[in-house]
Amino acid sequence: MKILILGGCADMAVPLLPVLQADKEVKGVTLADINLEKAQKTAAGLGAKFVPAPCDANDHDGVVSLMKGHDVVFCYVGPFYIFERKLASCAVEAGVDYVSICDDYDAYLDVITLDDAARKKGVKILTGFGNSPGLTQVLARQGYNALENVTRINIHWCAGSDEAAGPSNLTHLFHIFNGTTLQTIGGEEVRVKTGGGKKLVEFPEPIGRHHVYYTGHAESVSLPRNLKGLTEATLHGGVKPGYIVKLLKILSALRLLGTHRRRAALARFFHRIEGWFASGGLDKSVGRIDVFGSKNGRETYRYYTYVGHIAEITSFPLYLAGKWLFKKKFSQKPGGVYSAERLLDDPGPFIADLREMGVEIYESETVTR
Repeated sequence: MKILILGGCADMAVPLLPVLQADKEVKGVTLADINLEKAQKTAAGLGAKFVPAPCDANDHDGVVSLMKGHDVVFCYVGPFYIFERKLASCAVEAGVDYVSICDDYDAYLDVITLDDAARKKGVKILTGFGNSPGLTQVLARQGYNALENVTRINIHWCAGSDEAAGPSNLTHLFHIFNGTTLQTIGGEEVRVKTGGGKKLVEFPEPIGRHHVYYTGHAESVSLPRNLKGLTEATLHGGVKPGYIVKLLKILSALRLLGTHRRRAALARFFHRIEGWFASGGLDKSVGRIDVFGSKNGRETYRYYTYVGHIAEITSFPLYLAGKWLFKKKFSQKPGGVYSAERLLDDPGPFIADLREMGVEIYESETVTR
C-alpha cells in the first residue's frame, strides 16, 4: 500500500505518522507539504518508508502528477471550503482513490458535484472522514440502522481549547462561526445564523455540560441527503471555555470574518498568541449523536458519545477508511463521492476497529414511550 498525504505536516496528521510507520502493509508514504523543509525533517525522523515532496495545492497539474502511482490519497489540506473540490478533482483525473477530513458544509455541497465524474472514472472520493464530520456520521448511521422510522438526528461536538490547532484549523473555525449555514428542520432545509441555536448538551468529561451552537459542519447537509425519512438533521458545535465562542461571535458581528483573506490573517495572528490564553488543560474533544426513531412500536432514541485527542479522533477514521479501500472492503460500491453514512451500510465493524485503535465510544438506548 502506497500512500500520498497532502498536508503531511499538518497538526491533525501528527498521530497518523507513527501508525503508518508501524503498519507493515504500508510500503511507502509520500509526505507532501507546501513547507518542503518541514516535510524533509519529518520524513527523516520516520525512516526510509517516508519520502518528502513539495506540494502546492493550487497547482492542479502538479498535484495530479504527484498523485499518480499511489494507491490512496489522504488529504489534510485546509481550509476545505477552498481546497476540497480542487483536490478531489485532481484525484478523479489521476484515477486514485481519495480520503479527506473535509469538514465545511459548503465544501461538501461543492465536492458532491463530482459524483458523476468519479463514478465514470471508477474513483472513490471519501469526503469528511475525520472527527466531525466522519466519526459523527459513522455513529449516526449505526443509530439509524438500530432503530425503525428514524426521523431526527442531532449531532453535537465540543473542542477543548488546549487541542492542537494550526492556522488552517483556526481559519476553518472562523468560517463555521461566521455567516449562515444549512440545517434540516421541520422537513425543510433552512438557512440559519451560525452561532445561533444555543443549546446545553451533556458531554463526557473533560467537557461535561456545555453550550453549543449552529455551526457550518457538513453533517446537517449530508445526513438528510443520504438517510431516507429524516425530517430533522442538525449540527451544533462549541469550544470550552465558552468565552472563545463569544469572541468568535463578536469578530463576526464586526465583519472581521467576512472574507477568506480576513479569516486567514486573523488565524495567523491568533496562532502566534494562543499560548497567552489559559485553557485549564482542556486537551480532549468530545462528540454526542442523538438518534430518534422507534423500536418494537415504541418511541425510542439512542445516543452515542465519544472522547479523545482531536488529532487522533480526526486521523484514525481517515486511516481506517483508506485501509478498507486498499483491502477492497468497499468493492461493492461504484466510484463516486461518499460521506461516511453513505459509504458504510453496516458501521459496526468500522466502529470496532476504531475502538481497537483506542477511540473511546459509548452508546445508550432509551424507550421514551
